[in-house]
Amino acid sequence: MANDGDDYSRAYGGLALAARLRRLSERLDRDGTRVYEAHGVRFEQRWYGVLRQLLANGPMTVGEIADTLRISHASVSEARRSLEREGILVATQCPSDARRRILDLTPAGRRLCDRLRPLWDDFNATALELNDEAGDLVRFLDRLEDALERRSMFDRMQARRSGSD
Repeated sequence: MANDGDDYSRAYGGLALAARLRRLSERLDRDGTRVYEAHGVRFEQRWYGVLRQLLANGPMTVGEIADTLRISHASVSEARRSLEREGILVATQCPSDARRRILDLTPAGRRLCDRLRPLWDDFNATALELNDEAGDLVRFLDRLEDALERRSMFDRMQARRSGSD
């Protein structure tokens, strides 16, 4: 790879924080996709969190999954649609609220998850290895997330722009 001077995200450090996190996320997703392909499995990284929640908790609504994973409702809905197209999960109307959909794994989805468990164990071990090699990156990500919980980027920007920071 180019030296740091030729790498925008590295050269600008904290000034390119969002770009750097997005780049790393895309890189991890690409590598994950390559692992699945190497093992002859059609699998999208965005499915993982939804499937793990359904395995751990049984049927759940899109909103429950989004809240648990702390991601947008739209992201879970998008994953749901592609998982349904693949026959991995089924969404049924909630009897008490027609606006809500209850998601559950299909028998084919359960078989896929069973097949993927050993691979997921290897992903987990590899993630721990990378975290250790990076000097406990997760601890720093926790600190960043906590800082954003205390005061969002939006609120920080608003205060800076209004001169009250």
